[in-house]
Amino acid sequence: MKRDRRSVRPAASFSIALALLGLPGATPLSAQGTAPPVPGSELTIYVMTMGVGGEVWERFGHNAIVVEDHRFGTSTAYNYGMFSFRQENFILRFLQGRMEYWMAGYPTEEDVPRYIAAQRSVWEQELNLMPEQRLELRRALEFNALPENRFYRYDYYRDNCSTRVRDAIDRVLDGRFHDQMRGPSPVTYRFHTQRLNTQSVPLYMGLLLALGHGVDAPITKWDEMFLPLKLRDYLREVRVPGQDGALVPLVKSERTLYASDAYPVPDAPPPWGPRFFLAGLVVGGALAWGGIAGRRAAAARWLLLVVGTFWALLTGLAGFVLAGLWAFTDHVMASRNENILQVSLFALALGLALPFALLDRPWALRGAKGLAIAVGGLSLAGLLIKVLPLFDQVNGQVLAFFVPVNLGLTLGVLGWVRTRPLP
Repeated sequence: MKRDRRSVRPAASFSIALALLGLPGATPLSAQGTAPPVPGSELTIYVMTMGVGGEVWERFGHNAIVVEDHRFGTSTAYNYGMFSFRQENFILRFLQGRMEYWMAGYPTEEDVPRYIAAQRSVWEQELNLMPEQRLELRRALEFNALPENRFYRYDYYRDNCSTRVRDAIDRVLDGRFHDQMRGPSPVTYRFHTQRLNTQSVPLYMGLLLALGHGVDAPITKWDEMFLPLKLRDYLREVRVPGQDGALVPLVKSERTLYASDAYPVPDAPPPWGPRFFLAGLVVGGALAWGGIAGRRAAAARWLLLVVGTFWALLTGLAGFVLAGLWAFTDHVMASRNENILQVSLFALALGLALPFALLDRPWALRGAKGLAIAVGGLSLAGLLIKVLPLFDQVNGQVLAFFVPVNLGLTLGVLGWVRTRPLP
């Protein structure tokens, strides 16, 4: 209801008159009541960071913005990057690179125990924001959490849970956060992807295989905060104007809510290149022996049949997936991928022809020979082009394993065909 100022004038004039006359009951204006609290002063803002977990989608960690309202005694954790496998068309959107994730706020007292139960570390950083900035941030989060605003197109590197938290803080700081994080990062997206996914060798190799040139491009500190734990670290470096205009740390205080060592993460990617090369030599050597000795030893023939066919079909299907990711999806980081030379579609055809070639079907012998040469030739080409300046994708560990195996398969097929003259 709009206040009518005319209704208070007589009372105000009477109080002033009493004060001037010094009569009993007069009260100085300065003592008539305390100033109302500044809007936003009742709020405290935290960035809550959660460590890595055991599931694939938990390997990068998570974070949220916590808003405590001391007037009403509430604490809400606003989380970005929420998803559900039961979402409509989730698998199709995932394959297309068009995932629709959302943001939501949950009571902090319900949110934190879930991470503790999963043995994931939890840290809390109080932000040194002005009252008006706290209020602005809460309003923005509440608006973003509305049903009509909560969904957004998710990107694992450029628009995830952590980058949204980063951007929300930067907006209330009028871009000061971004301005202080323009410097180059010493690492790349691939560097972090490798070191955070060492718990499973197949997953590790699969990610290396699927990621193209994009994850090797130089990034800034700002970009590196796609990781929640890097956002936590870089927040400590930010300085903002305080009440008196002097620069103060953005992080006012920190505390650890729960510490866990259940999911250790190395500081750098593991030096697995020599191991992959040794494994590739073993598998490739076995395949070559399988073709050369297959006419004399049944074990060698069965080895080439089982292992060779499996490898050819597996890599051929992988090549089909990589080509699809590059050409038909929005997975930007999967484009311009040199690894497609290691998992060519020729391998898929070879995997279908190889069992018949080992049965000495003439058409299969001729086809398998040509396909095997194509598989080995493309794989070797993927290694040789590394001397050219435009082919600087960081895929040494992929090459260390795939080139020996592919060449071994080629030698095995050629050895089998050579011992059985073509009609």
